[in-house]
Amino acid sequence: MSKVYFVGCGPGDPELITIKAKKLVQKADVLVYSGSLIPPEIIKYNKKGKKHDAAKLVREEIFSLLLKNSKKGKLVVRLHDGDPAIYGAIREQIDNLEKKDVESIVVPGVTSFLASAAALGTQLTLPGITQTMIITRAESRTKVPKREKISELAKHQSTLIFYLSVHLLTKISKEAIAGGYKKSTPVAVVYKASRKDQKIILGTLADIAKKVKAERIRMTAIVIIGDVIKPKSYEYSRLYDKTFTHGFRKAKSIKKNN
Repeated sequence: MSKVYFVGCGPGDPELITIKAKKLVQKADVLVYSGSLIPPEIIKYNKKGKKHDAAKLVREEIFSLLLKNSKKGKLVVRLHDGDPAIYGAIREQIDNLEKKDVESIVVPGVTSFLASAAALGTQLTLPGITQTMIITRAESRTKVPKREKISELAKHQSTLIFYLSVHLLTKISKEAIAGGYKKSTPVAVVYKASRKDQKIILGTLADIAKKVKAERIRMTAIVIIGDVIKPKSYEYSRLYDKTFTHGFRKAKSIKKNN
């Protein structure tokens, strides 16, 4: 059966591509990639294949490349930045290929919100603060359901993560405050996470938009809102607490002083 591989190549650092993904890129007879997002160093892993920049193509042209070459028995790789499952538009490609009896295999990658957390040296969930992350995008030309308006999501007071939205930061801040976040809630914007020209801008909902505008950042950035960015206090994990029993360790008894 003919196959197409949808491969995540990570957030930008050429060393943050998985071993499996790198091998597929190297072996690909046909490599279809997003030239506007994927660093040239990763594309250079492929020495022999025919390369197509998807940034210059429309949906039908991309599908034709995938279908035609997979039917010829070629190793076809559709390369996505980050992880293909997050804002990657792979479902429509997979469904259409399936109609033509072409199997799709997805290879996950490190996504940019995780690279952003690494750059910040923080956790996105902290006991006593939040155990929830909401990953979303602000509404612009791409609409979102009413139940997913920023002011609605903000009611959860969780860690709120935005893709593809840094240019709408003023709107995000206003709606997050309207939904219940304090103006003093910490915000981090990580531009080009993991890359050589990475930038980190820290602020609050009250001032982050102004700070980011001063840096002239309009795209390729992750926005993270929440107290996990700069916690005033938090609870230690119970997993490693000596009084906590789990499947691999029994709790140690605490001796009381008489």
